[in-house]
Amino acid sequence: TSLNVKYNNDKSRDYTRPDLPSGDNQPTLDQTMAAAFGKEASLLGAPGIISSPYGGGTGFPPGIAFQQADFLQHPSDFCLSVPGVHGALAPLGMQSAAAAAAAASRIGIPGFASSANAVLLISNLNPERVTPQCLFILFGVYGDVQRVKILFNKKENALVQMFDCTQAQLAMSHLNGQRLHGKAMRVTMSKHQTVQLPREGQEDQGLTKDYSSSPLHRFKKPGSKNFQNIFPPSATLHLSNIPPSITEEDLKLLFSSTTGMVKAFKFFQKDRKMALIQMSSVEEAIQALIDLHNHSLGENHHLRVSFSKSTI
Repeated sequence: TSLNVKYNNDKSRDYTRPDLPSGDNQPTLDQTMAAAFGKEASLLGAPGIISSPYGGGTGFPPGIAFQQADFLQHPSDFCLSVPGVHGALAPLGMQSAAAAAAAASRIGIPGFASSANAVLLISNLNPERVTPQCLFILFGVYGDVQRVKILFNKKENALVQMFDCTQAQLAMSHLNGQRLHGKAMRVTMSKHQTVQLPREGQEDQGLTKDYSSSPLHRFKKPGSKNFQNIFPPSATLHLSNIPPSITEEDLKLLFSSTTGMVKAFKFFQKDRKMALIQMSSVEEAIQALIDLHNHSLGENHHLRVSFSKSTI
């Protein structure tokens, strides 16, 4: 007998078939890749993708197929490894978007990002509210952001340069489709290798920021425990570095006054410097993290905020 796996998702996975969809009516790997990279081609003037001979609009040039054996034997070539976990694939790295970016670069499709690319294209942003700082804080949950550029003439789009391609893959896997400022973000790999800083005298309106020397980088220390605590956005946030004088009411008031409604709160029994706080939605929790990570609580304590896998 043989085991037939139809989907690659949390409940089932065929590691010999990275092209399988995640569910019914979900796009396959090749369709996702065409959609992911076609968007930037239209935004930034990249060369178009060669039309597909398959008739389904997959965007593959003739004769190109995924080398599944190469993918399995040399996963590091696809930049899907997890920092701090030897030999492991990224938890969400096999998802269609991440696998698409890696596979596209591996087989050398013209106009696609290379395997070492660490720049992400974020689209469908709210141009009235998005800032380089908010993208720096949010994407900084998944890696050390080096530079952020909101496009001057298309402010609903931005480029985010991570420290390396692994961090870029993690950020894309976790943040693509999440809601920010009332709109669902689209996160794909960019064709750009770096985010260029504006030339001297060039009008920029503060839309490009260099964060390469920021003290807020979470992963600059090799072997940091932060590598082991990377989770998808959730309504429950993990708080740390809380000074003894701060009460539960202080924190509930802080979070409710800036971002939304607090549904639950709990200090850690063994360490009162840490707590869990549950917002009413994932979108509110994302905004709370952006607004309150590194918020000063007095006594030289700055609040640290991250997404939690726990519930209250």
